[in-house]
Order: sequence, then structure tokens, then C-alpha cells
Amino acid sequence: EALGLFTGIGLSEAKARETLRNGALSALLRQAVLQARNVLGPALDKATGTLLYNAAARLRDPKHLGFLVGYIARRQILTDLQLSAALEYLRSHPLEPLDTADFEQACGVGVCVTPEQIEEAVEAVIGQHRAELLAERYHFNMGLLMGEARSRLRWADGKTIKNEVDLQVLHLLGPKTEADLEKKPKAAKARPAPAEKQKAAVVENGEVGTETRSLLEQLRGEALKFHKPGENYKTEGYVVTPNTMALLKQHLAITGGQVRTRFPPEPNGILHIGHAKAINFNFGYAKANGGVCFLRYDDTNPEKEEEKYFTAIREMVEWLGYQPYAVTHASDYFDQLYTWARALIRRGQAYVCHQKVEEIKGHNPPPSPWRDRPVEESLLLFEDMRKGKFGEGEATLRMKLVMEDGKMDPVAYRVKFTPHHRTGDKWCIYPTYDYTHCLCDSIEHITHSLCTKEFQARRSSYFWLCNALDVYCPVQWEYGRLNLLYTVVSKRKIIRLVETGAVRDWDDPRLFTLTALRRRGFPPEAINNFCARVGVTVAQATMEPHLLEACAREVLNEQAPRAMAVLEPLKVTIINFPAPKALEVLVPNFPADESRGFHKVPFKPTVYIEETDFREEVDKGYKRLAPGQPVGLRHAGYVIAVQNVIKDASGRVIELEVTCTKSDVAEKPKAFIHWVSEPLACEVRLYERLFLHKNPEDPSEVPGGFLSDLNPDSLRVVCNAMVDSSVLSARPFDKFQFERLGYFSVDPDSEEGKMVFNRTVTLKEDPGKA
Repeated sequence: EALGLFTGIGLSEAKARETLRNGALSALLRQAVLQARNVLGPALDKATGTLLYNAAARLRDPKHLGFLVGYIARRQILTDLQLSAALEYLRSHPLEPLDTADFEQACGVGVCVTPEQIEEAVEAVIGQHRAELLAERYHFNMGLLMGEARSRLRWADGKTIKNEVDLQVLHLLGPKTEADLEKKPKAAKARPAPAEKQKAAVVENGEVGTETRSLLEQLRGEALKFHKPGENYKTEGYVVTPNTMALLKQHLAITGGQVRTRFPPEPNGILHIGHAKAINFNFGYAKANGGVCFLRYDDTNPEKEEEKYFTAIREMVEWLGYQPYAVTHASDYFDQLYTWARALIRRGQAYVCHQKVEEIKGHNPPPSPWRDRPVEESLLLFEDMRKGKFGEGEATLRMKLVMEDGKMDPVAYRVKFTPHHRTGDKWCIYPTYDYTHCLCDSIEHITHSLCTKEFQARRSSYFWLCNALDVYCPVQWEYGRLNLLYTVVSKRKIIRLVETGAVRDWDDPRLFTLTALRRRGFPPEAINNFCARVGVTVAQATMEPHLLEACAREVLNEQAPRAMAVLEPLKVTIINFPAPKALEVLVPNFPADESRGFHKVPFKPTVYIEETDFREEVDKGYKRLAPGQPVGLRHAGYVIAVQNVIKDASGRVIELEVTCTKSDVAEKPKAFIHWVSEPLACEVRLYERLFLHKNPEDPSEVPGGFLSDLNPDSLRVVCNAMVDSSVLSARPFDKFQFERLGYFSVDPDSEEGKMVFNRTVTLKEDPGKA
């Protein structure tokens, strides 16, 4: 019966069957078709059927279906253009009763556009573009004429306008000639210079650059339709109450229509690469729309919170280039939250419960026997909770609702006899995330509460609680998390790594916490660019670490000045050194752009090269130093040739004696190698992946658990490396490109007389890691 009903309005059988698989849509469409038949009779034309289908499929609030179908059935809404205007009006006016006169004006009901009006409008538009039309003839963009004519006559029929445009253009230009039929050559696109490309990829000081905007441009689907401030009710699933519009009006009066977001970390751990995406999204979205972003600490679990986490979180936000509009804490609002909890009890929407934590875990716990407890009794018991008359786990305050994941009556308050770092011993009850988060968003008048996908199950409680208390209700929107392969980011697992000695601390450069990435030498711009390239989608993104490393290379290539260092030194004595004392060699900081300056390095009769840059016997393809095979010294202007190889008692090469010749008279060598002379001793730390498998937390991939998957070669310490003296004044986190070796950053462990460098990334991606 339903299949015949839907094919009877012009749907193909395949489309009708597809519609039937969608229970909600097929029920609405059936209702719409039967209502229209009551007015128009059993035979509905295809145009009317299409309007009915679109109305059922696109209408967000089914309560308006009968109202809308009435206009279609009475032939007052005749075009898809009118229907789109009607749907937009209904989205913008969620409360009843609707003003029918205002609705009809907005939808063009009763508006009749005459052929004479269309002719006049097209004539006026063609008159404006007459010179370009005569010059370009049929190569002119006729769509421009159509668009301008339609903007003058909103409710005119599109086909009639197109026919009139074609007629008047033909009258002006005459029939098409052979030249008109030739394809217009495409204009060559100007290719940006490499420097311009690089500049576009860098976000400086948190300002929204090309890449940050692209993060927002990569939003998919519904995310592109973010509501404007004050238009929360246009969002799918938003609950409208009789007081919603008044609350939104107050909200706009307070914010002035400003976009407001917040980044709400728990101060019980260090931020990781996934948080970088959240920071970029929240701060970036606000900044891109002229709004503000709060940094709000969700400090409702005092036993897990430490001052070092508060400090590190703010440091990392600012290190990424973002300045919070205000730094707030959930604890700032404890008094207000407590007052609202009592109000919730008085409204019959919350109760004190004595079920144990174990009893209410999972998705199908038994219902609380105290759910219908009298309001006055719950108020007294809640006060007893506040006064410390219940032990931990003996009583909770629970909200009366069923969440989207089936969880029933989430906890709003629990007893904890732990002093709070900000409020001391004032409270022995603390609110939960489910209770706190939406109300803090409401207090701060957040417009877009952006959170990761796992919080989707909390959306119903978010809307429910704000509406139960009759306070301003922001909109929650969920997006997919950003994860990396070959790592773990959970606080519990990182603590286990620290406790077992697998890593030194939260900032160990083998981790992907933000403090670790900073210590390893990753520039904040590289992290921001990586987040921009990943984009923000509803789906979770799991990325390879080498993609982040590629972003680091792009930025460091522009930011990190060059220096020379030798990891495994081999002494070289120049027996015919050309001067009685040390020479000074000028080395460009950035060889590709010498305008960015030079630094001086000493050149003496004794230099050090890499052990691997010398071989006693030459293999095919080997181009570096060997007896009979000279090499050039980078930047020095000299070519050296081996005269004598000195070995220790075990036969190991410990020194080379060489002669040097100026480069401009010597035969061009096969290679140039780096070197140091009068160097500084330093320690260099070379990092590889901490884990051997892509998914160390996956039992099918790593049956023994993540601690069994540690890479024994994740850190190699080179204790006796050498670096040229140009880096002597460098400070922790300063970055350099050590020529031919990679990008390195000064570690905070550095002390006078012994610098420590971390290798951030190699110069090129290791193909074995891709």
C-alpha cells in the first residue's frame, strides 16, 4: 500500500523502496500524501509529489508538516524556491503560533510575476553588461545575467527568465558565428613562488593564516551549517522551550552577537597531540569569526589535579600561539552550581540515591529504589551530603533522565573528602562532568560547545539540564578525535610508562604530549599546520607520525639556521695548513638565502669529520673521503686528500693526515663533507618510535599489552659529539639544522660546558617509516 502511495506521486520504484527503509521519513511522507489527497483528490501530479517529498525529507520539526502541506495542497507554494524559503522560515520561527501573514510574505505566497516584469528586468541587466556582451559575445558568462535577473524578481520562474535572457541576447548579438563556437582558452593560473607557499603554511602567533582557515574550510556536512550566535534553535536536535527565544535574546544582549568557544581541559595530565586539534579548532573558529575563546579548567576531581598540570596546560595553549580571552575554572562556579542543584531537586528533576558505584555501572543497571523519593527529603539529604554526614560512596545526587547511550539517571554530585587546590575544605561534594559542563557553558554564554565524538552520548543530558533549569542553552557539536599511530596518549598509560622507567616524564621527547613535542624541537607552527591539514570531520582521524614530521621539516627549513656538528668524530690533521694561525670561515645561516646572514667558524690545522665519511677501501658508488679520493670541506674553500692513516693497537683508524688545496685550483671533488674545528663538546640524543607496532594498545596486534611493545632502540645517546662554536650562546628550545644530519633542538638539560641536543627529525623522511 505504501509502495503504491509513493510511486503514485512520481517516485521511481527504487526511490520509493529506499524511502520505505527510512521509517521516520516514510511515516512523514505518507502523512503528507494523504493530507494532500484530501484536498486535491487521489491523482497528484509529479511536481506536487516532488514538493511533498522534499517537505517531508527536509522539515526539521514534524509538528509543522500539516501546516506546510496545506500550502502545497492549496497551490500556494508551487516551486522549490518557495519551499526552501518556507523551510527556512519554520527553522527561524520554532515557537507557535506562527504569523501566517509574515510566513506568506517570506515565501512569496500570492506573488504573481508578469511576463512584462521579467522582460523589463532582463532588459535592465543586459543594459548594464552591454559593452562586455558586445566584446565577448557568446563567451560571456550568461549565468551572471540569470543570477542578476533572479535577484530582481525573487519569485519569478527560472525557466521563463532563461528563455527571456536567451531571446534578448540573440536579438543583441545575432546568431552564433564560428568564432563564437570555438572554446574560450583557459587563463593560466599564476603559480605562487615557493617562498609564498611556505609562508601560507605557517601560522604565526595564533593569527588565522591560510592553513588555519583551511582547517575550518575542511569541515564536512552539517558542520558547514554552524548556527549564528542567537540562532541556536536552527541546529538539528536543539530543544526549544516556551522560554528559549527570551533566553536567546538575553544572551545576545550580553554577548553582542559574538562567537564564544571554550577549551575545557581536565588539569590531571599533560595535553597531547589530540588536544592540539581541539585548541586549534576552538581558538581558531572563534578567531576566524571575530569571537573569543575561554580557557576553562574542568577542576572537579581534586584528588587527581596538580598545579604542574594547570601551568603546563596554559603554557601549551600560549606556545601554540593562542591567548585565552579569560582563564576560568569550573570551581569558580561551585556556589552557583550548588544553588542550581537544589533548584533541580525542587523541580522534581533530581534525587539523592544510595546505590553503590558498582550497582549503577554499565548500560543496564537496576533502577534506583530512591528515584521517587519526596523532594523535601532529597533536599535535606543533599544538605547532609554537603555537611559531610555521608561517607564517600554512600550517597549521590542523580538527575532524572535517560541519555542517548541508554545510561539512566547520571550522577550530578558525589562525596569526596579531598581538599580542593582552589576552594580548600569548603566543599566535600563535587559536581560531575555531566552536571558541570553544560552549566559552565551557559554561565559563560558559549555559543559553540565543540567537543570530541565520545561526548555525543552526553548531548541529550546537555540540552536537558539547561532546559530543566530554564537557563540559556548553548549548542554542543561533536567532531572526530585526532590520534597518531605508534603511540599512546591516555593519562593512565603515560603514568605507567613513567613509573616503569620506559620514559623519563611527561615531556620525554619520544611521547606525543605537547610538552614532549616542544622538548624534542617541534615548532608550534608545524603542529598547527598538521592540525589544519588533518581538518575537522565527524570521523576519527588516525594519522602516521611521519605526516607530522613532514610539517616540522617544512617549518624548520625556514626557521632553523644551519650549523655543523659531528656525531662520531674522526681527527684530521692538515699537514700543509695554509696559514700560521686559525682562519675564519663565513658560513651562511640559510644557504638558499644569504641575505639572512652568516656566522663565523674557526678553521685550524686540526678538524674533525664523521667516522662514516672515511673508508680505507672505496666501494662502487662511494663518493666521500678515501685514499686517492679527495673531498671538499663544506664552506671552507678547500679540498683535502689523505696522505697517511694512523691506527691504534687494535687496528682502528684514530687519525688522518691530509693535505689541502684551494677549491678553485683543485680538481672538483665527488663530494663535500661537513666538519668542525675547535668544537664544543656536546651530547646528542637520537630518537626513534617508542613502540614497535602501529597500535600498541590493540590486543590483537600486541597480545602482551603496550608495555611489552617498547622499542629497545627508541633512544640512542651520543655522549662525545662535537658542534661548531657558533651555537655557544643558544638557549633551551633553540633550533638548528646540523648540515647533512637533521634538525636539532637544545634540550633543557644543557649546562655550561656541555650542551645537549635532541634530534627533532631527519632531513628527509626515512622510507622505511612511511
